[in-house]
Amino acid sequence: MNFTLGDPRAAAFAGSLNALADAAPGFVWRLVEEGAADATGMRPAGDDVIINFSVWESAEALWDFAYRSAHLETMRRRREWFQRHAEAHLVLWWIPAGRTPTVDEALERLAHLRAHGPSPRAFMFSSAYTAEEAAGAEPAALQG
Repeated sequence: MNFTLGDPRAAAFAGSLNALADAAPGFVWRLVEEGAADATGMRPAGDDVIINFSVWESAEALWDFAYRSAHLETMRRRREWFQRHAEAHLVLWWIPAGRTPTVDEALERLAHLRAHGPSPRAFMFSSAYTAEEAAGAEPAALQG
């Protein structure tokens, strides 16, 4: 981030995005740090990186939230709060219904995307794979 979340300049970012996501069609779950309203206090990817980690019913539901809701205005203003990333910072992957992914899994999937590019194991909106493609590509031990 360009400054701390407690800085008044971050108020527009830190505002009501979580409530907006929680009420969005297709939203299932998001990571929340114990005793907090979100996971911004966690720093598993480094002191200067906040994480946003959620589960959605479909890629379409997540896309609609990210690009067809009030969230889009926040996306447009992201350079006010965040430095530009030199490498992939968002990763998507499919999980079986009812399973909660872990932060370690997310970091591993992001590392996989950065090292190998998009695949059914780890991808982005611009290079999405279907749940069926992902299920066919995963080792049996990872298929819930």
